[in-house]
Order: sequence, then C-alpha cells, then structure tokens
Amino acid sequence: MACFLLVGVTTTVAQTIETPQKADASTLKTYHYITQQQRIKWVEDNTFGAATLTVGMFSAGIGTARDKPVEYGPHWDGFGKRYGMRLTGVSTGNVIEGVLGDLWGEDPRYFRTINLSLAGRLKNIALMTVATRRRDGGVGPAYARYVSTPANNFLSNTWRADSEANNSAAVERTVFGFLGCMSKNAFFEFWPDISRHVFGRRGNPLPSMGPRP
Repeated sequence: MACFLLVGVTTTVAQTIETPQKADASTLKTYHYITQQQRIKWVEDNTFGAATLTVGMFSAGIGTARDKPVEYGPHWDGFGKRYGMRLTGVSTGNVIEGVLGDLWGEDPRYFRTINLSLAGRLKNIALMTVATRRRDGGVGPAYARYVSTPANNFLSNTWRADSEANNSAAVERTVFGFLGCMSKNAFFEFWPDISRHVFGRRGNPLPSMGPRP
C-alpha cells in the first residue's frame, strides 16, 4: 500500500520536476541559497528535530505493535531499540544527502508556501518530497535524496536484526523513508498555523516564501 501511495505521488509531480524550473523575479527576492552553516543545521534538525523525532515515535510504535523485527520483542525495550535503530539510519541518510546536495547544488530545506491555497500547499508538500531548490531558486529533482534514502537503508542491513537485514526490507524502508519525508514537510508547513490557533502563540520560526515558481 505504501509503495502504491509513493508511486502515485511521484507520478503526480513527475511532470513538474522533469526539467528544473527557473525561479521568477519574486522568488529571487526572497530566496537565498543555503550556506554551509545552514546545511549543517539542516542535518542536525532533520536528525534530532521535533518533526523527525515525532515521526520516529510513530514508526517505532507501529513496529512494536507489529513486533517487527521480532528480535526486539513487543515491549518498551523493543520500542526503544526500534527508535534507536531508525535514528541511526536517518542520521546516515541526512549526512549523505547533505554532502551530495552540497556537491550538486541542491538545497534540501523545506520552505513553507503560506500564500498558496490549501490545495496548493498540499501539492507543495508532495512536490518537495521528491524535489529541491537549486542555487538559482528554481526547483529540480532531489537527486541527493534519491541516492541517500536507499543508500542508508541498504547500508543499515549491516547492523540490523537478521530478520530485516535483507533487500526486501531495505526497499520497504526506502518507501517509508520518502513517506516520512512527506510527513515532515506537512509538519513544517502547518505546525506554525496549528500552534498559533490551538495554543495562541506562534510556532518555531520556519523558512517560508511565496508561491512556488
């Protein structure tokens, strides 16, 4: 099911990112390519930030409920092991994406699209799961993510429990890795709004810009 969902999303946005889009004048006024310090912070935030840690809790919770991998057992100790195991893979993937993205001129940050309609914001969440900003502010395929997500999942076979240290499990983790990225994008897009309306205060400041070029 997750595989079909990811295929559906990538098919929907494929036409949009087939050729990198150049930024228009309004975007160039608000966009600045990521600095080295910001890239390092991106790796840190996407490894230990609230959105990533929250997604990790759901992932570990589902794995514990399914008792998968069975070696960890269906209890709190098993939950902790699953949570920690996911974190090792996430951190590895983020470092790979950060390094390759630097070499290839990709900006991995997610930018909120607060001036778009709800449908437009949802489309941007899906699009930026498989796309990134370029040096000129335009949008193109997230090649570094295409490499880092499967790479960390196949690499982690070397230290995972035997029952999930195989190619089939690595492919499944890769699919859920992209779905997790989409979930984080949704968090970044809507959490400041939710925080303001529910708690009566502004959420953590997150980068935003106008409509996607």
